[in-house]
Amino acid sequence: MYDPDAPTGSGWWHWVVFNIPADVSNLAKGAGTDADELPAGSIQGRTDFGKPGYGGSCPPQGDNPHRYKITIYALKTEKLPLDENTSAAMVGFYLHRNLIRKAELSARYSR
Repeated sequence: MYDPDAPTGSGWWHWVVFNIPADVSNLAKGAGTDADELPAGSIQGRTDFGKPGYGGSCPPQGDNPHRYKITIYALKTEKLPLDENTSAAMVGFYLHRNLIRKAELSARYSR
């Protein structure tokens, strides 16, 4: 989950999960806060909060609504050779090098 409108100059990564098995069609409630709820083999990468796991949306008070993009990727490889210390930018590099197709959901949120 990525917020391109965060006032950082480079957006803000709220959640990064990769190596989700191809036969998985949903994630369990709480999967972003409890890694045991993720499908076997899935890995949460480091977000802009400095650690793996989900960090909720929280645009600055008074900002225009922010877009939150949730993207799922179909890849040419079963697994990326990365771990939980990998930054979102590096995960993105491997995703785009192995991309078959992607789908994106965008939501807006403000406070």
